[in-house]
Amino acid sequence: MTTARIEAPILQTLALTKRYGGLDVVRQVAIALPAGSRTALVGANGAGKTTLLAMLSTLVTPSEGDATIVGHSLKARPAALRRAIGVLAHAPMLYEEMTPLENLGFFARLYGVAQPEPRIEELLRAVGVWNRRHEATSVLSRGYHQRLALARALLHRPAILLADEPETGLDPEGVEMLDELALRAPGLTVLAATHRVDRVEAWATGVVRLEHGRVVEDTASIAVARQGAPA
Repeated sequence: MTTARIEAPILQTLALTKRYGGLDVVRQVAIALPAGSRTALVGANGAGKTTLLAMLSTLVTPSEGDATIVGHSLKARPAALRRAIGVLAHAPMLYEEMTPLENLGFFARLYGVAQPEPRIEELLRAVGVWNRRHEATSVLSRGYHQRLALARALLHRPAILLADEPETGLDPEGVEMLDELALRAPGLTVLAATHRVDRVEAWATGVVRLEHGRVVEDTASIAVARQGAPA
């Protein structure tokens, strides 16, 4: 008798919890996302979306629980996990005094990107910032900051993109660029918090909805084998 093969998730959270002052902002979140999936993380303001993404990005330490991304544990192997993810946070996380070229050069060294110059040019052209590559980032508009932040997040060809409100500051042309390079990019797994529920069907393969820090809807996760269960 053959048994169905259970797909290993590229991202799995295990009772992930964040508590501030005795209040659970994220409570016992357990999701398991397959490779290549594109998941919209939705919910009202204060539902816990940003905190969940911050934990998965290693920017915030969980109070309880764990997560694995590409097999790397958030608690045990955070450095290895960071190399597997691209992060597009609500704040662009760029160095304002540097030019776009210098920003991506700095992050290429940080990520250990081999021969980064062609990759940097490719991304700056793709996000429409190449012609302004020598200007200080501080003089660029919010939309250009978001474009450059996307290039930074994709620079090292991550296995998964964690994004918090990625459409912020982008005009319609910028949103099309975001879809092409990230939200609908073949092979890239995406977990993106968004308030643009009108756009979810255009790019997402599944939805995870949070309310008061808990998962109340999950159409994205896959079944995973229980530890110790027979093969």
